[in-house]
Amino acid sequence: MAFDGVVIANLVNELRVHLLGGRINKIAQPEKDELLLTIKGQAREPYKLLLSAGAGLPLVYLTQSNKPSPITAPNFCMLLRKHLNNAKIIDIYQPGLERIINFKLEHLDEMGDLKIKYLIVELMGKHSNIIFCDDDMTIIDSIKRINQFVSSVREVLPGRKYFIPETIAKLNPLELCYESFRDQILQKAMPVGKALYNGLTGISPLLANELCCRASIDSDDSTASLSEAAGLHLFRVLERMMEDVQAASFSPNIILEDGRPVEFSSIMLSSYENYEKQYFDSISELLESFYAAKNAAARIKQKSLELRKIVANALERAAKKYDLQQKQLMDTEKRDKYRIYGELITTYGYGLDAGAKVLNAVNYYTNEEISIPLDPTLTAMENAKIYFEKYNKLKRTYDALTVQLKETGEELAHLESIKNALEIATDESDLAAVKNELIEYGYIKRKSSEGKKADKGAKGSGGRSKPLHYISSDGFHIYVGKNNYQNDELTFNLADGGDWWFHAKKAAGSHVIVKTEGKELPDSTFEEAARLAAYYSSERDADKVEVDYTLRKNIKKPAGAKPGFVIYHTNYSMMVSTDISGIVEIKS
Repeated sequence: MAFDGVVIANLVNELRVHLLGGRINKIAQPEKDELLLTIKGQAREPYKLLLSAGAGLPLVYLTQSNKPSPITAPNFCMLLRKHLNNAKIIDIYQPGLERIINFKLEHLDEMGDLKIKYLIVELMGKHSNIIFCDDDMTIIDSIKRINQFVSSVREVLPGRKYFIPETIAKLNPLELCYESFRDQILQKAMPVGKALYNGLTGISPLLANELCCRASIDSDDSTASLSEAAGLHLFRVLERMMEDVQAASFSPNIILEDGRPVEFSSIMLSSYENYEKQYFDSISELLESFYAAKNAAARIKQKSLELRKIVANALERAAKKYDLQQKQLMDTEKRDKYRIYGELITTYGYGLDAGAKVLNAVNYYTNEEISIPLDPTLTAMENAKIYFEKYNKLKRTYDALTVQLKETGEELAHLESIKNALEIATDESDLAAVKNELIEYGYIKRKSSEGKKADKGAKGSGGRSKPLHYISSDGFHIYVGKNNYQNDELTFNLADGGDWWFHAKKAAGSHVIVKTEGKELPDSTFEEAARLAAYYSSERDADKVEVDYTLRKNIKKPAGAKPGFVIYHTNYSMMVSTDISGIVEIKS
């Protein structure tokens, strides 16, 4: 999964086709490290360009999707609006084969004079950035300010000169001669593949492996083992690849394994010759398809960190309480022994001698003779009374602990369901619904600005959060709850008595409803709905999961039960895979 120099070259070529000569119409900053530019092309057709400098997933691609922006725009966004609203894109280029895209922009300043500015997007993993520069490459500002305490290599601050840092001396493969390749790449004492991606700009391990495959060389072989002819052949393979890059001969494709994407590239990968491939006309479409879901999931996970911590701490406390209560319950197991001791002393104690330390008697419950310890300073009846008091105390403890264990077990199950809801959350409205549930049950203190209206909005429909909607291969609509409020809404409001209900057995997970519309479900729809229930449960990492399913009319909610909790006594079960590939999701 390499966002390498060749992919950048493909992307730059595509951006030049669509955006050169266009004007920036809108500038938004939906995330702290992300820009969304709306650009009107020369044909007046609007394009949306996503620029992300996220450390985990730096991205650039054209998209049709929109993203909500904060009410108050961040300072960097306001600065760009001041300078670049209606700016014309006069050039888009990539320095060498670097993972950098430069946008050269032309605009009118406050005095009406024509000015040049540069918007530079660096796609370098955790060092990614979006930098705004003047015409002489002086930094005006950046989406991430980097001072000397963060990087000793290069400061990215207003007033500093922009330059591309050379932390490792690499050769530009677009301008490489065989002598330099031989002397500076093949002379490195390391595996051939590593020598290629360590020594050449824009060459990822994926491309290095592909070059070796095309040259019939094992990428793990040492450079010292290569003959002169093999080294020259490898260079010619690299030359041909670079010729394709310069000629903009790209074939965006995703490599699939068992229907799941594992790699992507802008060139055909002979090293994955036997794998299934998905082809795209546009590298932007490929990147959005491959990364959009991952990017959204990464951001939601980041935004849910505080809620995850609250749930994890609550789970840890509840688990400790549950273990302690179980141990205390085990200590009450001898209560019946004390009751029997008291009864036997009451029955046989009349014949005891004064000062006796033991009563030997037949236990009429088991017909076994037992020895009962006595306090010699007390009478038989006083000893019996002590044993009855011990029994009653342990019985009261047992009765109380039985109730407490049930409550703590329900609390653990409730927290596990909230944890699962955080795992499958797809947007901020999902997180808001989970937060409202945590507030309602006292895990988060309610702020004065958060009234009951917020709680009411979270219930019923899960607030603005919407359940997942799929359609089976046989055309039946399947709904999946993403939180406990949605689970209740789906099961008790959306579903009719004749609809089918699915849930992972003995695991936290989503309620899955299949709308039958009065028809009989085919086996394939049962299996697909069960797979969804397995995937959207806490057991999603398992290969197989047991799923319960029954008619909705068999589902009951106990009075006072927490959201999402139901009971049923009539059901079927099946073991299914957690793979949901091929089940069509309907985006609302």
